[in-house]
Amino acid sequence: MRTPIVTISADQAVSPVPPWRMPAVQVTDANVKDLKAKAAQALKEGRLFGGNEDAVPLYFALRRFDPEDAAANRGFDRSRALLIDRGDQELATLDRDPLSLRRAHEIAAVLRAIAPGDLDVVEYLARLDRTDEAQEANRLGEEALNAGRLGVDGGAGEALTHFQEALKLRPRDMRARQGVAAVESALIRRAEIAADHDDYVGAQRELDVAAKVRPPAPSVEDARARVAMQRIVRVNALRDAGVASLLREDGIDEARRQLAVLLRIAPAGDRSAAELRERIDLATHYGLFRPGQVFTDAMKGGGRGPQLVVIPHGAFRMGSEESEGQESERPARNIRFDRGLAMSRTEITVGEFRRFMQASRHRARASRRGYSTAYDERGGNLVRAGGVDWQSDYAGQPARDNLPVIHISAKDAMAYAEWLSNQTGQRYRLASEAEFEYALRAGGRGRYPWGDGAPPARAGNFTGGADASPSGRRWQNAFAGYGDGAWGPAPVASYLPNAFGVHDLAGNVSEWVADCWHDTYRRAPRDGAAWLNPGCRSRVVRGGSWASSPEETRSAWRQGSDVNNTNARVGFRVVREI
Repeated sequence: MRTPIVTISADQAVSPVPPWRMPAVQVTDANVKDLKAKAAQALKEGRLFGGNEDAVPLYFALRRFDPEDAAANRGFDRSRALLIDRGDQELATLDRDPLSLRRAHEIAAVLRAIAPGDLDVVEYLARLDRTDEAQEANRLGEEALNAGRLGVDGGAGEALTHFQEALKLRPRDMRARQGVAAVESALIRRAEIAADHDDYVGAQRELDVAAKVRPPAPSVEDARARVAMQRIVRVNALRDAGVASLLREDGIDEARRQLAVLLRIAPAGDRSAAELRERIDLATHYGLFRPGQVFTDAMKGGGRGPQLVVIPHGAFRMGSEESEGQESERPARNIRFDRGLAMSRTEITVGEFRRFMQASRHRARASRRGYSTAYDERGGNLVRAGGVDWQSDYAGQPARDNLPVIHISAKDAMAYAEWLSNQTGQRYRLASEAEFEYALRAGGRGRYPWGDGAPPARAGNFTGGADASPSGRRWQNAFAGYGDGAWGPAPVASYLPNAFGVHDLAGNVSEWVADCWHDTYRRAPRDGAAWLNPGCRSRVVRGGSWASSPEETRSAWRQGSDVNNTNARVGFRVVREI
């Protein structure tokens, strides 16, 4: 960095002043009286030296002619005193008129010639010498300043040291004061340049040094305020640019670059870096969403799709250990999801499926073949019943729109997800088996989604010992003492959601997922993706239902079913990639 250039003009430096030569004055008895008159008039008019008719040459000659002449001695002493006074006046005006120093030297030359040993003259010459030394210190300081050697550490031969020396010699020296101010300004400029390069630590360091140059330093404090505001504006701009980057495709890397700069320059305690880091993490794992966020997508035909909740990314252990469950649930393995997904908060309802059926040419499996498996209250069993399809409830009666749709095959469920994708422009599908169990467990590791033992109140629609059918039937294999008030599927979201905000994953109805059925998890994908085989005829059903035994309500429980099967216990929900 180049500091401001300080120019030393020629008239600030004193060229050598030659010794003063006394003008020749011839004194005789005949002219002595006239010369005294001329000397007195010259003294009165302030003409002290320069010609042979000025006071000093005249009185000097008169004293030599008659050393005892009292008038001549008084005039001479007065002339000398006036010279010293005039010299001091010249020194006093140096800050306004640099040429005055030369005139002070010219007066000194006269005084050296007429009264070199006089005490007042010696003291004047000492004052002149100090002024000369101050001027030389100023000159050296300005050279050092122009060379960028500020001398803020007190180093010899550097600007501030020279200016401070000048002020010791002449405490009110304007030139030295201006030099000190220039050093301060140079430090402030260094700080501003550092701030322009995002080096706010360096900027503060320069300002800390500048504050010591000439306290209390209001200019430095003004600069601190400017740099602090520049820092705030820069930090906010980086945060805003990073957030804007996240709205663009593949903008996460750019946002991370903005964050790296932000972390380097943000002051302690500033929330901008934490905010941008959080937004980057969210974008990395959730796109434009946040975990727990509930939303719907608009559909081309008007209206909105099913309500979705954003499932947080994370990891879990899938399946059951050797001490629990079936061989089909093993080997247990660790699954990690690096990105969240959105899952429908409830099972797809009859009303939502009805809209699909009315808008598409799809023919549901149960409708085509004319029957499904429904609950028979008289026998207390699930039996084949004619005329039962997706519009029917668990007993084969017309279903209300807020009930989960049942009597649905895996292919019907996949057709709905494909239609929903076309309607919204987003990718909807059935959950993978791993995604379903991850959402079902919601961070838990217990035997059941809620932990171990009987379910807590309002946890879901399960087989409870306190439940009764319309004719008073009771479950033979149920959670002792638990009652949910329902026999058959309940309207969706009738019970409390789990920790991820999803309803009825463990109960109400079991659900189709995307995976083909495999007898074990050996060779299953490790990334949580669906395990598919071309043309597979059997798909996985997950989650307990209103008619599932406690064993079938476990978090790890799974079952295979023909893709064309329909019954009163199985429905589905969808997930949407984000």
